[in-house]
Amino acid sequence: MIYAALTFWLLIIVFAAWGVHLLWSGLLKRRTVNLLLLPGTLVAQLGYVLGVLVSGGTVNNTTVIKDDETAEPQQADNPQPRIPVIGPVLIGMLPLVACAVGICVASGYLGKDIVERFGHQPLATSLPLGLAGFWQLLHDLITLAEQGVDAVRAADVFQLRTAVFIYLVICLAVRMAPFPGNLRGSLGAIILVGLAAALLGLLTTASVDIIHRGWPVLSFAVAVLLVLLMLSLMIRGLVELIRVLAKQG
Repeated sequence: MIYAALTFWLLIIVFAAWGVHLLWSGLLKRRTVNLLLLPGTLVAQLGYVLGVLVSGGTVNNTTVIKDDETAEPQQADNPQPRIPVIGPVLIGMLPLVACAVGICVASGYLGKDIVERFGHQPLATSLPLGLAGFWQLLHDLITLAEQGVDAVRAADVFQLRTAVFIYLVICLAVRMAPFPGNLRGSLGAIILVGLAAALLGLLTTASVDIIHRGWPVLSFAVAVLLVLLMLSLMIRGLVELIRVLAKQG
């Protein structure tokens, strides 16, 4: 059941990050949003390039910031991976993995105190099968987001180290959103990785141990994205309300 939960939470991360990026792009110029997310873009782009190279593809016309009004990252036009099935999975999955590793590194060096205060209520390792379980899951997610906010508030946010950590985690978490035109590839990669982990789990318990070790980082990423998504929705709703009232006035 943990493999289904892993797949589910990875999909939640992708959609939440994608939603946050879209909301921010509606509030600010897309170029401004992409420039603010530059550290996360760099890490995700490195993961993408690594996926192309490992799969035997060709890296061409790849850049972190396009020289236009969007400043979007640009991927290879046709990477042509030589490894069937596994190649596209690596290309779609490694940007997500690179950002997760970046969060782990940032947590270990800059935000260890924040992460230690967080995680008393980790993500569920099994999915609900009934209505009561569904409502409990929603309640647990709100609690998870609340713990994330409390952990940040308990730290000295005016300290440079803490501020840099928060900024980097936000950039890395939001950049877990698929690159333009790569949404279906990323979703397919997550599903295939979940299936591969489940098949591997039939042969050895090593995959379960790896998942359990990475579960705190997964929980932290979900908490960050949930808080960002809720704040972004509230700000976007307030802005649209002000626009409507201004037009009627």
